[in-house]
Amino acid sequence: MALRLHNTLTGRTEDFRPLEAGEVAFYTCGPTVYDFAHIGNFRSFLAADVLRRWLESPLCARVSPGGDPEGHALGEGGYRVRHVMNITDVGHMVDDTAADGGGDDKMEAARKRLLDQKKAGTLPEGTDLGAFDPSDPWDIAEFYSQAFIDDALTMGVKVVGEAQDDPTLLPRPTRVIPEMLGMIMTLIERGHAYVASDGVAYFDTQSFPEYGRLSGNTIEAIRSGAGGRVSESTQQVKKHPADFMLWKPDPTHLMRWDPSKELGRDVPLAEGYPGWHLECSVMAEQRLGKVIDLHSGGEDNIFPHHECEIAQSCCAHGTDLFARYWFHARFLQVEGAKMSKSKGNFFTIRDLTGKGFDPAAIRLELIKTHYRSNANFTEQGLKDSGRIVERWRRFVEQGEASDDAGTRNDAVAQKFADAMDDDVNVAGAIGAINSWINGVESPSQADAALMRVFDGVLGVLGLEGAGPAPDADSDADAYINDLVRRRQEARASKDWGEADKIRDELNELNIEVTDTPEGPKWARKVGL
Repeated sequence: MALRLHNTLTGRTEDFRPLEAGEVAFYTCGPTVYDFAHIGNFRSFLAADVLRRWLESPLCARVSPGGDPEGHALGEGGYRVRHVMNITDVGHMVDDTAADGGGDDKMEAARKRLLDQKKAGTLPEGTDLGAFDPSDPWDIAEFYSQAFIDDALTMGVKVVGEAQDDPTLLPRPTRVIPEMLGMIMTLIERGHAYVASDGVAYFDTQSFPEYGRLSGNTIEAIRSGAGGRVSESTQQVKKHPADFMLWKPDPTHLMRWDPSKELGRDVPLAEGYPGWHLECSVMAEQRLGKVIDLHSGGEDNIFPHHECEIAQSCCAHGTDLFARYWFHARFLQVEGAKMSKSKGNFFTIRDLTGKGFDPAAIRLELIKTHYRSNANFTEQGLKDSGRIVERWRRFVEQGEASDDAGTRNDAVAQKFADAMDDDVNVAGAIGAINSWINGVESPSQADAALMRVFDGVLGVLGLEGAGPAPDADSDADAYINDLVRRRQEARASKDWGEADKIRDELNELNIEVTDTPEGPKWARKVGL
């Protein structure tokens, strides 16, 4: 069996076939860096990361561009994946449900928010005013870009780790302004875009009959100005209400460019900034090519963002496709409700690690529900994921310390592969692992090695623990260690009264103790 993947473009689950033998070009829509990325954002990023890791896994059966199996043995598969994820630092409007946007640029909204926080003395931790100017969108973009990178490294997002050596794997629109302007001029010259009387460059959706294929929308049904998001005067200058912005003139915008200077020639565009949709078309081509294998994002990216990307790319390059397979993760709820700061259920990665949760448990909790199902992130689920991670860690430690070389269990390897080939069924893969571990009394070296192969896809065992809670110190730890030791001694001598007394004191200190075959282990109790 080879990978079968649901393709948003066709609405079907299809056999995956690469454009080039043994290679996969993969583009992921990353964050807009006007704030910290939240766990809902990371659900989408991690779904893409798991897919990428599966494509690279030696357990993933390769096929040719024509779909023929390559015939390699189990454990000798895998593709070479070129993965790129953008970081949006300009042009993403607050109202991104409308094709040409509405309201402020999100970076401008961030500037206003941070200036208010500065007055209130509530700026985010790490915004050193000696090096950070909350009125400067460039500083804002750099601060939140680095925050995202730090959080993504904590979560083991592979492309972000690779970008530490090759920053072009995390491209930013502010660094490709001439290339974006070049694509706009190509679209204008080919009759797919125009400059309206308000000076805005728009894409002409009527020039691309396939517009709407990804999302199911049609240009007849689309009214991007509905609900007052776009003014009536803006609609009047367009050829069609579905036409979307490529470039907006704005001499007051703090992040603006002069197109004629950027291109070194006179062009009919005034000083301003690019539309959000344009950047991905340009950066994907620049790093991966005109037609790519895979494009991923959250389901909220399907329309208008990804729909507009397809139109731009196909019309600029004269191709029938931009990406052959479109991969979209569904939304994340927290404790059964939509995330909201006002409800107190809005979390970032650093919020959770600051509470003491293990990054490996956070990652497992975010990837274990099928990416095409809405996920419910709960405190109980997070704790359950933590227990699974600890169990896997002990299994690997015991196997690697064993004198028994053992042999690889190809049956469980095939079950794992079958689950992952079934539209990235992570839950099925986890079930195969846990069923296998339940039947192994003493893991061998081969068992530990196979678990490492599985983890190469899931990506949890290599993540560093969250460490002590922020209020922990060495003296307190030493006292807790002594209490745990005394409790163990009391239990060993069957002094249950003393053991219960120590247990109650540990509870008062918010410490939970887990008795394992290797002895008691303690941790500070954590909660959302």
